[in-house]
This record gives sequence, C-alpha cells and structure tokens, in this order.
Amino acid sequence: MSQIMLDAVAARDRSMDGVFYYAVLSTGIYCRPSCPSKRARRENVVFFRAREAAEHAGFRPCKRCKPEAAAAADPNGQLVEKICRHIDAHPGEPVTLEALSRALGMSPFHLQRTFKARTGITPRAYSDSRRLNSLKAGLREGHSVTRSLYDAGYGSSSRLYENASAHLGMTPSRYRKQGAGVTIRYTIAPSPIGQMLLAATERGICAVQFGNSVAALERELRAEYPKAEIARSDRKLTEEVRAMREIMGGNSSRSLPLDIQATAFQRRVWEALQAIPRGATKSYSKIAADIGHPKAARAVARACAINPVAVAIPCHRVVREDGALGGYRWGVDRKKKLLALEAARNDVG
Repeated sequence: MSQIMLDAVAARDRSMDGVFYYAVLSTGIYCRPSCPSKRARRENVVFFRAREAAEHAGFRPCKRCKPEAAAAADPNGQLVEKICRHIDAHPGEPVTLEALSRALGMSPFHLQRTFKARTGITPRAYSDSRRLNSLKAGLREGHSVTRSLYDAGYGSSSRLYENASAHLGMTPSRYRKQGAGVTIRYTIAPSPIGQMLLAATERGICAVQFGNSVAALERELRAEYPKAEIARSDRKLTEEVRAMREIMGGNSSRSLPLDIQATAFQRRVWEALQAIPRGATKSYSKIAADIGHPKAARAVARACAINPVAVAIPCHRVVREDGALGGYRWGVDRKKKLLALEAARNDVG
C-alpha cells in the first residue's frame, strides 16, 4: 500500500485527484483522494490507478465527490493519470523526461511541470516510490531478495543496494527479517527537556526520544525494534549525546548521521524541517507549500508526528497557522522549552 496515497487521502489532497482513486471494501464505493466522506479504516481501503479499474472490480462511484464527473472535467488530472499508468506498466525501464515525452507525445517541460504541480514530486520520484513499495511487499511476503528486487523492476542487485539504506533504514535482507540481526546501541542521559534516549546503528542515529521514566523509554525502544539486538552502551554514544545537547541549547546547527526509514513524502517534509533556522517556526501549511504540496498540511502534520529522531529533525519548529504551538509527540511543554532555548541563544548571539 503506497504511503504517498495514504498521506494524500488523510490530507484530502485535491492535487492528487485524478492521479489515483481509493475504494472502501465495507461500502463498495470508490472516491477521489479529496472526498470529504468520513475516513475508512486502513485495512478496508484499496487503491486504483484508474476509475475503470475500480468499477471493473465492482465498486460504485461516490455520490459526494463524484469521481466520474471530476475526471472528465480535469485534463491535467487525466494527463497525470496517463503518466502514472505508463510508469506502472514499464517498471524496469529508466524514467527520463525524454523517454516519457516520446512515449506520451508531449514536451518534457509540460510533462514535468504538470506532474510536479499536481503531485508534488517528479515522475522519477514517483517511479522510485512505486518500485520501493513493490520491493517491500515482496520482502514482507517472504520472497527472496533476488526475486523481490527483479519483480520490483530493479535492474541489478548493485543498483538496489546503492540506495536501500536510505529508503529502508537497513539492507533488504535485514528488512525481510524485520530487523533481525541489526545491532542497536542506546544510552539514556539527562537533557534540558528531561531524560533523553538516544539509539544508533552502525550507520547513524535511529531514535531520539524524551520522557520521565527510564524504564518506559527502554520499553518503547524495544517495542519499536522487537527483533533487533539491543544493548545499552553509554560510553560509545558520548559524542552523540553531547552533540544533541548542543543542538537543544541552540549552540550548534550541525547535521548528525541518521539511520531512519521514510517515504518520499516524509523525506521531503523532514528535509524542509531541517532547513528552518533555529529559533524560527513555520506553519504546517507553509511547510506543505515549501515542498510543492500546498494542500497536504495534514499529511505534513502526520510526518512530524512520526518523526523518530526528535530535535535532530526539528519538528518542534512547526506550529499552527495562528501561531499556536499545536501538538508535540514528547509534550507541548518540551516543545515550548526547546523553542525558548533557541530563541534565547539567538538573542545572545
């Protein structure tokens, strides 16, 4: 199931209308992503690239969002749907603007501009996301790495492994085993906003969490990585703890090596967060606009909520449209204090 599609449905993102449709198994109805109907449970939702496919599967068009009428009235949506269908039908082919423009009979400039304006990502990013989702599905179903990578359209194992850690957070073979064999070292140390748990693999930091209970922090880490080998290692993570304290105190803006999983959309959000100057804030809608997805403020909020490395990816710098702090996974009081620490350092500097 595509995370990009789930994010779009959660945000009722009009820019994705025509790109795909979702149907609800319990009602037998299919809708546009922006449909105002009450959201169905995730396990009851299926996705289709075309209206015809949804109807062929026995689903009826929604009477509220009228997907059949909207598709006929939106030529740009039809164009984006056509591009997506072509990419889906040729999973093993390289996605270049020149090749797509030849196949679809339009200029590369118009193709790229229309696709990005409607989806917030490039055709290549869309192809990468679809291929990665196919790979994950194959691995989760227990297929071998070799079969999964070729079924997903990767031309070679070297091409897959070049980018796997950035997308999976681990090698494909370890992902298939749900993290079994991964060694995670962690430490718990005091910080300006309470007890901080910092955990890292050999590739980088994979978790930064805050709380009042050491035992609760440890339980949450083990629940997140149930099959990994987890060991406390205070000495080996001294430098990382020092760096995190400096960042929290506004004394440093350095980037730390991270080992985290993310969808293409989440990566765009997190990169935008890291670009916010310390002590400054932006609204969820402004972040959505910055990444070229102006209707996806709710999806931005969701990406912030699941950020696994607090402060390293500064989701505390995102606020509501009216300037109110809004929520924070580790408590609004901690969010307020982090912003105050950064602002105070800016006043001194």
